[in-house]
Amino acid sequence: MKHIHQNQEFRFNEVLFEHRNKEYGAYALRNESDRILTKALFVGVSLLAAISITPIVINAFKTPAVSDTGGYVLPPPVYIVETEDPPADVLPPKATPPPSVKQFDNTVPTPTKNAVEPKKEEIPDDAVAGFKNDFKAEPAKPNTYTPPAPVIGTGTIPSVKPQLIVPEKDPNEIVGADGLSVEANFAGGIESFRNKVINNFDGSGFESDDLMRTTVTFIVEIDGTISNIKANGTNVDFNSEAMRTVRAISAKGKWTPGKNKKGESVRSYFKFPISMKLE
Repeated sequence: MKHIHQNQEFRFNEVLFEHRNKEYGAYALRNESDRILTKALFVGVSLLAAISITPIVINAFKTPAVSDTGGYVLPPPVYIVETEDPPADVLPPKATPPPSVKQFDNTVPTPTKNAVEPKKEEIPDDAVAGFKNDFKAEPAKPNTYTPPAPVIGTGTIPSVKPQLIVPEKDPNEIVGADGLSVEANFAGGIESFRNKVINNFDGSGFESDDLMRTTVTFIVEIDGTISNIKANGTNVDFNSEAMRTVRAISAKGKWTPGKNKKGESVRSYFKFPISMKLE
């Protein structure tokens, strides 16, 4: 079977290297692959056997020392020298029982079904509470411990009134109508302000028979001036003229600022509706 396999391998190599250089190393290696593998196997087995047998051979050549009398020579004895005494066993200190003094049984008896009332004995004054009745021992020493008296100072505790933390007022806060106790007002009154607006309003540039309306809003400052003037109406030109008129009148006459619930002057909003029919 092996011979057939070698012939097939040889024929395969001949076909593979046909018209090629057979002197090339690959052709020779493929033809001699079986022989090389067999040789490598024997070499590996030989090395493994040599390594395994070497210790046995070395031990066989070692001969023990023999004395003149024919016996084996023993190695010299090893002496162990103790330099210190072994530590003695440390025993725990014995508990010293407390001195026996007069005592009376202060324990609570365990309740049972057929309990027997114990015989009452008169307890001496020099006995202490314990776990049994022993009135023949030494009398107990009286308790002479006196607790130290508390030290009471003679100083006085200063009365400190808690300080109320008042939040700082925001100078830029604008108070609405709900937070005002007095609304802002024009120096001459709101009717005077309305008349000045009607007299100073320039309606020459408007040609409309309809009633024109707008609402002018502004902020009355603490110093009586106004700021942030706005107009909310459908006609842009009418809004611009209304804002110009209010600004011009307020520049000549100051306002009285509004006051909050505490009576302090604050910044506040003011709304002034304007409605005109220009012909």
